[in-house]
Amino acid sequence: MNAVRSSFSLLSIGLFGLLCSSLSGCDAQDVKQPDPDQLIPSDSALATAKQLVAARPYDAKIPLGYDDSRNWPLVILLHGYGANGLAQDLYFGIGKEADRLGFLYAYPDGTIDSKNKRFWNATDVCCDFDKQNVNDVAYVDAIIDDMASQYRVDRKRVYLVGHSNGGFMSHRYACDRSERVAAVVSLAGDNYVDAVNRCKPKEPVALLQVHGTKDDAVPYQGGTEPGTGRSLPSALDSVSFWAKVAGCATSPVSGVADLDVDVNITGRETAVTRFSGCKPGGAAELWTIREGGHVPALGRPDWANAVWGWFAAHPKP
Repeated sequence: MNAVRSSFSLLSIGLFGLLCSSLSGCDAQDVKQPDPDQLIPSDSALATAKQLVAARPYDAKIPLGYDDSRNWPLVILLHGYGANGLAQDLYFGIGKEADRLGFLYAYPDGTIDSKNKRFWNATDVCCDFDKQNVNDVAYVDAIIDDMASQYRVDRKRVYLVGHSNGGFMSHRYACDRSERVAAVVSLAGDNYVDAVNRCKPKEPVALLQVHGTKDDAVPYQGGTEPGTGRSLPSALDSVSFWAKVAGCATSPVSGVADLDVDVNITGRETAVTRFSGCKPGGAAELWTIREGGHVPALGRPDWANAVWGWFAAHPKP
């Protein structure tokens, strides 16, 4: 509906301009210009989106304060392998805070594999184990375009947050669609092993990686994935790649205060590794949860606040 409405508005503006050129008394300020920051999908993109989301519906939450007078940020949550959007949202607690923090929110489901587990076809590591070759980049495109057809989405504030397989998928989407996503938060999910050859972003993206040193599913130091024998990049390798894309300093800054992310670990257990001097739109940061596992005990609503804080600080320039 928004795409149709927007096309009609542009036609009206054009006709009004012609009338003003032939009649006296027209004031230029009466002509309402389209908002360049509003995401308006093309007709072809919208047609594709409608087909994909009809086949794979997703859940969404619209904040109580939503209105059409301005553009709104969009946050998309990508679940871990074997989970689903609802379960992941219950764990992260982000949906509960959408009204307070003020963003559009979508939490879709991956495809079911032969083990009856939902997955995202993300990187060379995780998790298209059956080789179904699902185009999940196109599916995330479809979610963004479908949301933008119904609500006013700010094209400079589209964000992805994922856990494990969903974290891998967040990296993958940033690789393939850097022009569409402003910032990513990945918990326990890495980039490609061969990121240099397989991740080709067109522009910088703000990337926050959160990873526990005792992660037994996606090892913090990289190496070999348990149970599969696949090679994995380290958490720092994944972040350093995005730092290079953004033209950040080669070495991270020191003296950044520790954080408290895992409520089951005493004190401020999370060390912050931050790269400085990045190009506009780029950022790279690693939060290392000392002694943290693959599924850390995230604070409520602290985790949602931390995720949104990263997103809010990193719109597209």
